[in-house]
Amino acid sequence: YHRLHAKETRLSQFNRTEIKAMLGSYTKVLFVRDPFHRLIATFLQGMGISPSFSSFIQEVLDAGMHNGSVAWKPLVSLCRPCLIQYDYVVMFGFLRQELGHLLRRAGLPAGSLLPELTDSQVQWTYRWLSEQMFSELSAQQKKQLSHFYRWDLAAFPLSGSFLSD
Repeated sequence: YHRLHAKETRLSQFNRTEIKAMLGSYTKVLFVRDPFHRLIATFLQGMGISPSFSSFIQEVLDAGMHNGSVAWKPLVSLCRPCLIQYDYVVMFGFLRQELGHLLRRAGLPAGSLLPELTDSQVQWTYRWLSEQMFSELSAQQKKQLSHFYRWDLAAFPLSGSFLSD
């Protein structure tokens, strides 16, 4: 797109014609991760000040949609997949396979740029972590989280998520 923009410029600051021109000139890739896995990663990275996962989840629920961090806001509210036609949607857990395809499409050498972990190792680790962390939550917290992420669960193929149960 011909117009120079600062890193801080948000898409919403442009008019519809500019937005359409910009989005049409880029390859749009959306990286999707199970929202419960995003919560676990955020907690483990120390982004919450809570001593336990359960109390961290309560902070997330109390903050809600408007006061929440981008680290745990629903993706649908951040990336607008119903309004923006993404060229690729890459699911965490299938990164190696999907990134290889993306890199080849871009004409880049796929082999040397891919992460070392295999997708099955990542999936197994998060499955185990999810079981442990999910068991710490109350029934009410589980229900509230499922409601909070209902649009992500509807928009993306996350049928294996603990929140979709």
